[in-house]
Amino acid sequence: MSERLAVKKTYKLAIGGKFPRSESGRSYQVADSAGEFLANAAWASRKDARDAVAAARKAFPGWSGATAYNRGQVLYRVAEVMEGRRAQFVDEVARGEGLARQRAEKAVDEAIDRWVWYAGWADKIAHVVGSSNSVAGPYFDFSVPEPTGVVAVLAPQRSSLLGLVSVLAPAVVSGNTVVLAASYERPLPAITLSEVLATSDVPGGVVNVLTGRVGDTAPALASHMDVNAIDLAGAAGDTEHAHELELAAAENLKRVVRAPGAEPDWTAEPGLERITAHLETKTVWHPVGI
Repeated sequence: MSERLAVKKTYKLAIGGKFPRSESGRSYQVADSAGEFLANAAWASRKDARDAVAAARKAFPGWSGATAYNRGQVLYRVAEVMEGRRAQFVDEVARGEGLARQRAEKAVDEAIDRWVWYAGWADKIAHVVGSSNSVAGPYFDFSVPEPTGVVAVLAPQRSSLLGLVSVLAPAVVSGNTVVLAASYERPLPAITLSEVLATSDVPGGVVNVLTGRVGDTAPALASHMDVNAIDLAGAAGDTEHAHELELAAAENLKRVVRAPGAEPDWTAEPGLERITAHLETKTVWHPVGI
Protein backbone atom coordinates (compact mmCIF):
# COMPACT_ATOMS: atom_id res chain seq x y z
CA MET A 1 0.00 0.00 0.00
CA SER A 2 1.19 3.54 -0.73
CA GLU A 3 1.80 6.09 2.01
CA ARG A 4 -1.05 8.43 2.89
CA LEU A 5 -1.01 11.87 1.39
CA ALA A 6 -0.28 14.64 3.86
CA VAL A 7 -3.33 16.60 4.98
CA LYS A 8 -2.05 20.16 4.70
CA LYS A 9 -3.94 22.50 6.96
CA THR A 10 -5.04 26.01 6.10
CA TYR A 11 -6.02 27.87 9.24
CA LYS A 12 -8.33 30.87 9.46
CA LEU A 13 -8.68 33.86 11.77
CA ALA A 14 -10.68 33.82 15.01
CA ILE A 15 -13.11 36.74 15.20
CA GLY A 16 -16.32 36.98 17.20
CA GLY A 17 -16.38 33.29 18.10
CA LYS A 18 -16.14 32.27 14.43
CA PHE A 19 -13.28 31.30 12.14
CA PRO A 20 -13.50 33.48 9.02
CA ARG A 21 -11.02 33.72 6.18
CA SER A 22 -9.14 36.98 5.87
CA GLU A 23 -11.11 39.47 3.80
CA SER A 24 -7.92 39.93 1.78
CA GLY A 25 -8.08 36.29 0.69
CA ARG A 26 -4.37 35.95 1.44
CA SER A 27 -2.53 33.30 3.39
CA TYR A 28 1.11 32.42 3.97
CA GLN A 29 3.15 29.31 4.64
CA VAL A 30 4.27 28.59 8.19
CA ALA A 31 7.51 26.61 8.46
CA ASP A 32 9.17 24.95 11.42
CA SER A 33 12.62 25.90 12.72
CA ALA A 34 14.21 23.66 10.08
CA GLY A 35 12.29 25.27 7.23
CA GLU A 36 9.84 22.39 6.76
CA PHE A 37 6.22 23.20 5.92
CA LEU A 38 3.79 23.09 8.84
CA ALA A 39 0.57 24.76 7.66
CA ASN A 40 -0.95 27.74 5.89
CA ALA A 41 -2.12 30.64 8.05
CA ALA A 42 -4.44 33.51 7.17
CA TRP A 43 -2.82 36.87 6.45
CA ALA A 44 -4.96 39.39 8.29
CA SER A 45 -5.60 42.86 6.89
CA ARG A 46 -6.51 46.19 8.46
CA LYS A 47 -10.16 45.39 7.69
CA ASP A 48 -9.84 42.16 9.68
CA ALA A 49 -8.35 44.17 12.55
CA ARG A 50 -11.32 46.55 12.52
CA ASP A 51 -13.76 43.62 12.44
CA ALA A 52 -11.96 42.07 15.42
CA VAL A 53 -12.24 45.33 17.38
CA ALA A 54 -15.97 45.49 16.64
CA ALA A 55 -16.39 41.90 17.87
CA ALA A 56 -14.39 42.63 21.02
CA ARG A 57 -16.48 45.73 21.77
CA LYS A 58 -19.70 43.77 21.30
CA ALA A 59 -18.51 41.08 23.73
CA PHE A 60 -17.28 43.56 26.36
CA PRO A 61 -20.55 44.27 28.27
CA GLY A 62 -21.27 40.59 28.86
CA TRP A 63 -17.73 39.60 29.82
CA SER A 64 -17.06 42.60 32.06
CA GLY A 65 -20.52 42.23 33.60
CA ALA A 66 -19.94 38.61 34.61
CA THR A 67 -19.00 38.02 38.22
CA ALA A 68 -15.30 37.71 38.93
CA TYR A 69 -15.90 34.23 40.31
CA ASN A 70 -17.58 33.18 37.06
CA ARG A 71 -14.72 34.57 34.94
CA GLY A 72 -12.28 32.57 37.05
CA GLN A 73 -14.28 29.39 36.47
CA VAL A 74 -14.41 30.01 32.71
CA LEU A 75 -10.68 30.65 32.47
CA TYR A 76 -9.90 27.57 34.54
CA ARG A 77 -11.94 25.57 32.04
CA VAL A 78 -9.60 26.87 29.33
CA ALA A 79 -6.66 25.37 31.22
CA GLU A 80 -8.50 22.04 31.44
CA VAL A 81 -9.00 21.96 27.67
CA MET A 82 -5.39 23.03 27.09
CA GLU A 83 -4.30 20.06 29.19
CA GLY A 84 -6.38 17.76 26.99
CA ARG A 85 -4.60 19.08 23.89
CA ARG A 86 -1.17 19.09 25.52
CA ALA A 87 0.40 16.77 22.94
CA GLN A 88 -0.59 19.09 20.09
CA PHE A 89 0.78 22.14 21.89
CA VAL A 90 4.05 20.31 22.61
CA ASP A 91 4.45 19.39 18.94
CA GLU A 92 3.74 22.93 17.77
CA VAL A 93 6.08 24.54 20.31
CA ALA A 94 8.86 22.02 19.65
CA ARG A 95 8.74 22.41 15.87
CA GLY A 96 8.07 26.13 15.81
CA GLU A 97 10.70 27.12 18.37
CA GLY A 98 13.20 24.37 17.55
CA LEU A 99 13.14 22.92 21.05
CA ALA A 100 13.90 19.39 22.17
CA ARG A 101 10.71 17.59 23.17
CA GLN A 102 11.54 17.69 26.89
CA ARG A 103 12.02 21.46 26.82
CA ALA A 104 8.85 21.90 24.78
CA GLU A 105 6.88 19.83 27.32
CA LYS A 106 8.23 22.05 30.10
CA ALA A 107 7.23 25.20 28.21
CA VAL A 108 3.69 23.90 27.61
CA ASP A 109 3.27 22.83 31.24
CA GLU A 110 4.43 26.26 32.39
CA ALA A 111 1.96 27.92 30.01
CA ILE A 112 -0.95 25.86 31.36
CA ASP A 113 0.13 26.55 34.94
CA ARG A 114 0.44 30.26 34.11
CA TRP A 115 -3.14 30.27 32.78
CA VAL A 116 -4.36 28.64 36.01
CA TRP A 117 -2.38 31.20 38.05
CA TYR A 118 -4.05 34.12 36.30
CA ALA A 119 -7.49 32.48 36.48
CA GLY A 120 -7.07 32.34 40.25
CA TRP A 121 -6.68 36.13 40.38
CA ALA A 122 -10.09 36.78 38.82
CA ASP A 123 -11.92 37.13 42.15
CA LYS A 124 -8.91 38.39 44.15
CA ILE A 125 -7.44 41.30 42.23
CA ALA A 126 -10.16 43.75 43.37
CA HIS A 127 -9.33 43.03 47.01
CA VAL A 128 -5.62 43.66 46.42
CA VAL A 129 -5.72 46.85 44.35
CA GLY A 130 -9.09 48.25 45.54
CA SER A 131 -9.54 50.05 48.84
CA SER A 132 -11.90 51.58 51.36
CA ASN A 133 -10.72 55.17 51.82
CA SER A 134 -10.78 57.23 54.99
CA VAL A 135 -12.56 60.56 54.43
CA ALA A 136 -13.50 63.52 56.60
CA GLY A 137 -17.27 63.36 56.54
CA PRO A 138 -20.28 61.06 56.87
CA TYR A 139 -19.49 59.09 53.72
CA PHE A 140 -18.33 55.70 52.58
CA ASP A 141 -15.57 56.08 49.98
CA PHE A 142 -14.46 53.09 47.90
CA SER A 143 -11.92 52.77 45.10
CA VAL A 144 -12.85 49.86 42.85
CA PRO A 145 -10.86 48.51 39.85
CA GLU A 146 -12.74 48.07 36.58
CA PRO A 147 -11.67 46.75 33.17
CA THR A 148 -10.55 49.40 30.73
CA GLY A 149 -12.37 47.93 27.68
CA VAL A 150 -10.90 46.56 24.45
CA VAL A 151 -7.20 45.70 24.65
CA ALA A 152 -4.96 45.11 21.63
CA VAL A 153 -2.16 42.65 22.41
CA LEU A 154 0.90 42.07 20.24
CA ALA A 155 1.99 38.56 21.16
CA PRO A 156 5.70 37.84 21.68
CA GLN A 157 7.39 36.82 18.45
CA ARG A 158 9.65 34.14 19.94
CA SER A 159 7.83 32.54 22.88
CA SER A 160 4.87 31.14 20.98
CA LEU A 161 2.84 29.78 23.92
CA LEU A 162 4.22 30.72 27.34
CA GLY A 163 4.84 34.31 26.26
CA LEU A 164 1.46 34.36 24.54
CA VAL A 165 -0.38 33.23 27.68
CA SER A 166 1.63 35.68 29.79
CA VAL A 167 0.25 38.66 27.85
CA LEU A 168 -3.23 37.37 26.98
CA ALA A 169 -4.46 35.96 30.30
CA PRO A 170 -3.83 39.11 32.40
CA ALA A 171 -5.85 41.18 29.93
CA VAL A 172 -8.96 38.99 29.93
CA VAL A 173 -9.01 37.92 33.59
CA SER A 174 -10.22 41.32 34.82
CA GLY A 175 -13.03 41.60 32.25
CA ASN A 176 -11.35 43.17 29.23
CA THR A 177 -11.83 41.80 25.73
CA VAL A 178 -8.83 41.31 23.46
CA VAL A 179 -7.66 41.54 19.88
CA LEU A 180 -4.48 39.47 19.69
CA ALA A 181 -1.92 39.80 16.89
CA ALA A 182 -0.11 36.44 16.93
CA SER A 183 3.55 35.75 16.21
CA TYR A 184 4.17 35.86 12.45
CA GLU A 185 6.64 32.97 12.25
CA ARG A 186 5.16 30.89 15.09
CA PRO A 187 1.39 31.36 14.98
CA LEU A 188 0.22 27.77 15.43
CA PRO A 189 0.00 27.73 19.27
CA ALA A 190 -2.10 30.92 19.10
CA ILE A 191 -4.39 29.32 16.51
CA THR A 192 -4.75 26.16 18.60
CA LEU A 193 -5.45 28.29 21.67
CA SER A 194 -8.22 30.07 19.76
CA GLU A 195 -9.76 26.66 19.07
CA VAL A 196 -9.45 25.83 22.78
CA LEU A 197 -11.24 29.07 23.67
CA ALA A 198 -14.02 28.30 21.19
CA THR A 199 -14.61 24.88 22.76
CA SER A 200 -14.43 26.18 26.33
CA ASP A 201 -16.99 28.49 27.95
CA VAL A 202 -15.37 31.74 26.80
CA PRO A 203 -18.00 33.86 25.01
CA GLY A 204 -17.37 34.61 21.35
CA GLY A 205 -15.53 37.88 20.79
CA VAL A 206 -13.75 37.94 24.16
CA VAL A 207 -10.52 36.87 22.44
CA ASN A 208 -10.01 37.52 18.73
CA VAL A 209 -6.87 36.21 17.03
CA LEU A 210 -5.22 37.72 13.97
CA THR A 211 -2.37 36.02 12.13
CA GLY A 212 -0.03 37.52 9.55
CA ARG A 213 2.50 40.34 9.71
CA VAL A 214 2.10 42.45 12.83
CA GLY A 215 3.16 45.45 10.77
CA ASP A 216 -0.08 45.15 8.78
CA THR A 217 -2.49 45.08 11.72
CA ALA A 218 -0.69 46.77 14.63
CA PRO A 219 -0.91 50.35 13.25
CA ALA A 220 -4.65 49.92 12.69
CA LEU A 221 -5.08 48.67 16.26
CA ALA A 222 -2.87 51.37 17.78
CA SER A 223 -4.77 54.17 16.04
CA HIS A 224 -8.26 52.67 16.43
CA MET A 225 -10.44 54.98 18.50
CA ASP A 226 -12.40 52.09 20.03
CA VAL A 227 -9.31 50.34 21.42
CA ASN A 228 -8.65 51.40 24.99
CA ALA A 229 -5.23 49.88 25.64
CA ILE A 230 -2.38 48.20 23.79
CA ASP A 231 0.36 45.82 24.94
CA LEU A 232 3.45 46.12 22.74
CA ALA A 233 5.18 42.94 23.93
CA GLY A 234 5.45 41.72 20.33
CA ALA A 235 7.47 44.80 19.33
CA ALA A 236 10.33 43.90 21.71
CA GLY A 237 13.65 45.09 20.34
CA ASP A 238 12.07 47.07 17.50
CA THR A 239 12.40 50.56 18.96
CA GLU A 240 11.33 52.46 15.85
CA HIS A 241 8.15 50.43 15.29
CA ALA A 242 7.25 50.58 18.98
CA HIS A 243 7.69 54.37 18.98
CA GLU A 244 5.38 54.74 15.97
CA LEU A 245 2.73 52.63 17.67
CA GLU A 246 2.99 54.66 20.89
CA LEU A 247 2.46 57.87 18.93
CA ALA A 248 -0.61 56.39 17.24
CA ALA A 249 -1.95 55.20 20.60
CA ALA A 250 -1.57 58.68 22.04
CA GLU A 251 -4.27 60.00 19.70
CA ASN A 252 -7.02 58.71 22.02
CA LEU A 253 -4.94 58.41 25.20
CA LYS A 254 -4.72 54.61 25.15
CA ARG A 255 -3.09 52.85 28.04
CA VAL A 256 0.20 51.48 26.70
CA VAL A 257 2.34 48.62 28.00
CA ARG A 258 5.62 49.61 26.42
CA ALA A 259 7.77 47.24 24.38
CA PRO A 260 10.81 45.89 26.24
CA GLY A 261 14.28 46.31 24.78
CA ALA A 262 14.48 42.55 24.27
CA GLU A 263 12.02 39.71 24.74
CA PRO A 264 11.97 38.96 28.48
CA ASP A 265 12.34 35.67 30.29
CA TRP A 266 8.72 34.52 30.36
CA THR A 267 9.49 31.81 32.92
CA ALA A 268 10.03 34.48 35.59
CA GLU A 269 7.36 35.22 38.22
CA PRO A 270 4.79 37.33 36.34
CA GLY A 271 3.55 39.58 39.13
CA LEU A 272 0.41 41.71 38.82
CA GLU A 273 1.73 44.50 36.62
CA ARG A 274 0.06 43.28 33.45
CA ILE A 275 -3.30 42.87 35.17
CA THR A 276 -3.23 46.34 36.70
CA ALA A 277 -2.03 47.88 33.42
CA HIS A 278 -5.46 47.18 31.93
CA LEU A 279 -7.57 48.41 34.86
CA GLU A 280 -9.26 51.73 35.60
CA THR A 281 -10.01 52.83 39.15
CA LYS A 282 -13.52 54.07 39.95
CA THR A 283 -14.03 55.91 43.22
CA VAL A 284 -17.53 55.85 44.68
CA TRP A 285 -18.87 58.09 47.46
CA HIS A 286 -21.99 57.12 49.38
CA PRO A 287 -23.56 58.85 52.36
CA VAL A 288 -23.60 56.93 55.61
CA GLY A 289 -27.15 55.94 56.49
CA ILE A 290 -28.72 56.68 59.85
